[in-house]
Amino acid sequence: MEAVSQNKPKIEVVDSAENLAKRSVELFVACANKAIQNKGVFYVAISGGHTPGDFYELLGSPEHSANIEWDKVQIFWVDERYVPIDSILSNYKLAADAFLDKVPIPEQNVHKIPTEYSDLSQAAHKYEHTIRNVFNLQEKQRPVFDLIILGMGADGHTGSLFPNSYAPIDIEDLACAVYVLDNDAARITLTPPVLTNAMQLIVLVSGKEKAQIVKKVFSAEPDDVCLPIHTLWPVLDKITWLIDNDAAELIK
Repeated sequence: MEAVSQNKPKIEVVDSAENLAKRSVELFVACANKAIQNKGVFYVAISGGHTPGDFYELLGSPEHSANIEWDKVQIFWVDERYVPIDSILSNYKLAADAFLDKVPIPEQNVHKIPTEYSDLSQAAHKYEHTIRNVFNLQEKQRPVFDLIILGMGADGHTGSLFPNSYAPIDIEDLACAVYVLDNDAARITLTPPVLTNAMQLIVLVSGKEKAQIVKKVFSAEPDDVCLPIHTLWPVLDKITWLIDNDAAELIK
């Protein structure tokens, strides 16, 4: 593994997708154990996509899952497509198949985004209500996740915050509905204020098709409308970027 040292942002370049997954597990386990040691609970929000999928498979292996006290983990999702939970497009299904069904986490500690309501906004409010209950939040308080795991699309989106989308940016809501064009499924996503309030964030990026956007994200002036990943720029000190060689080839 090769580390690229910069003042901002904090980037780790790994030599393969396999080692990116291994490093992700290392950070996840360390963050979980630190939170559990300090306060007896680990609050984490995870994402979907191919890149975290490899990490989740490794996390669910006996070798690594044994290093976590799963009964003290409270797990949420950053975003979800509005599809049934058994759909191959479901971020919940990805995590369930890859590791949740293989580790001893209590069912009541798994807080999936609901997709069974006929009204998308109602589902977003329900998810926000769940977050508020689990974190025991008062009105206008935001949750403080110990760790949020994100990916980044080739267009610079993260979570379900898309370029030039209708997702609100400066709002009080913890979760919001996102109506996507091009016949894609509508989505529910955590809002930027929730993402930036986390104690630690990890952004996973892999593949040659991400090389151009990686270069653009780190060289362009921050613009969270055109490049939603830039919504994280105020908290760069809390973010670890794990990028494989292929995606990082233009920033080396």
